Order: sequence, then C-alpha cells, then structure tokens
Amino acid sequence: MSFLLGVVLFAIGITGSVALHEAGHMWTAKAFGMRVRRYFIGFGPSIFSFRRGATEYGLKAIPAGGFCDIAGMTALDPVTPEEAPHAFFRKPTWQRVIVLSAGSMAHFMIGMLLIYALAITTGLPVISDDPAAIPPVVGSTVCVPTKQDKATGELTQCKPNAPSPATVAHLQPGDRIISVDGKPTNSFAEVSAEIRQHTSDEPAQLVLERAGQRLSVPVQTVKVERLAAGAVPGRPDNRVETVGAIGVAPKLIFSYGPLAAVPATFDYTCQSFGQVWKGLLMFPEKIPAVIRAIGGAPPDLNRPVSVVGASIIGGDAAEQGRWLTFVLLLAVLNFFIGVFNLLPLLPLDGGHIAVNLYQHIRDVVRERLGKTKMPPVDYTRLLPLTYAFVLVLATISLLTITADIVNPIRLPQ
Repeated sequence: MSFLLGVVLFAIGITGSVALHEAGHMWTAKAFGMRVRRYFIGFGPSIFSFRRGATEYGLKAIPAGGFCDIAGMTALDPVTPEEAPHAFFRKPTWQRVIVLSAGSMAHFMIGMLLIYALAITTGLPVISDDPAAIPPVVGSTVCVPTKQDKATGELTQCKPNAPSPATVAHLQPGDRIISVDGKPTNSFAEVSAEIRQHTSDEPAQLVLERAGQRLSVPVQTVKVERLAAGAVPGRPDNRVETVGAIGVAPKLIFSYGPLAAVPATFDYTCQSFGQVWKGLLMFPEKIPAVIRAIGGAPPDLNRPVSVVGASIIGGDAAEQGRWLTFVLLLAVLNFFIGVFNLLPLLPLDGGHIAVNLYQHIRDVVRERLGKTKMPPVDYTRLLPLTYAFVLVLATISLLTITADIVNPIRLPQ
C-alpha cells in the first residue's frame, strides 16, 4: 500500500511540475501582453474547462504533459485581427526568449525549493563521486575489522563488543578533523590517508573542531591489514599491507539553518546540474543497457529511466521510508527536464529559442550591412529535422518505458 502511495505521490509531483512549466510560459507571456488562448494540463479529451478573459483553462483525460497555446508562436501561425497586436512573433526577441525559457526556469525553481526544504530538514547528502569532496567530518564511530581478503576485498567481522579507538578517544559525530599529526586535512580522504600511514605505537594526534572550539585529541591507532592503494577487488594478484585505523566513518548528510541553507542550496544545485549534464553527454552510450534490460539482464543502476521507472523508484523510497531519496529524485528529475528542454532542437523550447536568436542576429547583421530584413524563419523547412528528432525521442521513450515495465530498477532494501 505504501509503495502504491509513493508511486501516486511521485506522479502527482511530476504532474505539478508540468503544470508549473506551462504556467511559467503563460505567466510570462501575459506579463508581456501576449495573447494566451489555452492553458491545459494533460492531453486527449477534455474533462472540464472554463474561460477567464481571453484564456481557456482546463484539464484533459491523459495526465502526460500539458500545453500553453500562445497566439502567433511563429509567423506561420494564423492569428485573428484581434490577436494580431498581441501575437508572440510581434514582440521583441528578448521577451520571446524569456517566455520560451520560463518553462525550464520553473523546473529549476522547483528543484531548488525542494533542495532548500531538504537542507533545513533532513539534510543534503554528498553527491560528488570525488572522495576529495567528502568533508573531514565524523559521521559515526565504528569497530575496526582486522583483516581484508585480498581477492574479494571483504572485511572480517569485528569481535563482539569490539570498541573503536575513536570511541575510546571520545570522538563524536559532527567533529571536524582539522589535522592529523600536524598535517592539515581538507577532506575525509586525506584523514584516511594520514591515519593509514600512522602505524607506530604512539597515538595519532588529531585536532578537532567541536561546537566552535578546537581540541587536541590523541587517538591510539590499531594495525590492520587492508588492500594496497590501487588494488582492484577480485584480482588474485592483489596485495595487502599493514596500515593504521581508528574506526571512523564520514558524515554524508549535512543539515543547515535557514540562512546557511541558501548558499548550500545554490552549491548543491550546481553540483546537480553537473551530474545532469554529465548524464546527458553519456546518454547515447547507455542505450544498450536499456536494450539489455528489456532482454532480462540484471538492472544497470546507471541506465536511463522513464517517468514510469522514476515513479517506481519513488514508490520504493516511500515504502522504505526513504523520503530524502524520494524528494531528491523529484528535484533531480526537474533539473533534468529543465536542461533537456533547453537543448537547441525542435520541437523543444530550446529549439524555438535557437530559431528566434538566429533570426534576431541575422536581422541585426543585415541591418548593419544596409540590407533589408528577411522574412521570418520558415519553420516548414525545419520539419524534416524536427520529425527525425521526434522519432528518435519517441523510440528512446518507448525503449525506456518498456525496460521500466518488464525489468524495473528497484531500490535495495
């Protein structure tokens, strides 16, 4: 039941995002005096509609998107004499670009608001793949397994009630490790590297920052066997070496106050954009993983998913009480849709922006050269490229939806 509730809530979140996307177009268009004919959520037969002023608002039967019909979106779009002064194509280029980009801006704002809400409540997890990006903050103290299998990389089990040297030294969650043996540590990876090198019988000297105060704490390291640096688990030629350990795990989720959450939200948003852009660049090479998933191969956690797959993951997150994952997934999905929609390809908003900017630059250049303006861009000449992109997009969508139905990615328990 909780799984179904999560799926429904995630679907509602996506529908709300789409509604605000189209509302972004509508609100900015009206602000610039453009005529908005219709604003509908969904496609297909109308469930209900009403008219207010010159705009018809309504809901359609198929909740798979929406649309905002602005009069004169291109010079080829027929307009009535009443609509002509308020036509989209008659407005300055900068106004048209703002209207076209407003949908993506709505997605970005939704994502940032969700991240800000997490920052001041449950906290934001570290999302970077770079170990150097993990702050040197203690998340927990743990026992220290003495050996590690060189072939599998598995650690031995700790003895019952085995204390952690960090626990004995009274390290606490939230302590920031400033230095180890006098060497500054700017990341948890640097803390680990310094501790590994400390194999003497003398305690390691840690400088901590706790509640705004600096403390010097000696911690007795224990000698353990670990895979050598650069070893790849599973290779029989791996070797182990004796290193030092104190039994601390990094803090991976950070909460903020209302003011501190503002820069944290912007920083986290920038990191999310980086991840989204990286995913878009790698998208073509991930398509084979989708096809393998349809064929029954074990799910690849890095393969593209459709809205169906994202909703299933959202349902799993709700069922397991992992609301942080649920909200982050919805935020990242908004970032992805916003970025994807700005790609300079028709019929995406980014394609329309590119055409309008091209037309403006072309007219400015011709004016500087003393030439007359050319007619507006003929969209019909771009139809073959548009149809090709739509076909590719539809094929990819069909593949991902199929994979998400027959072999969905599920969150581990």
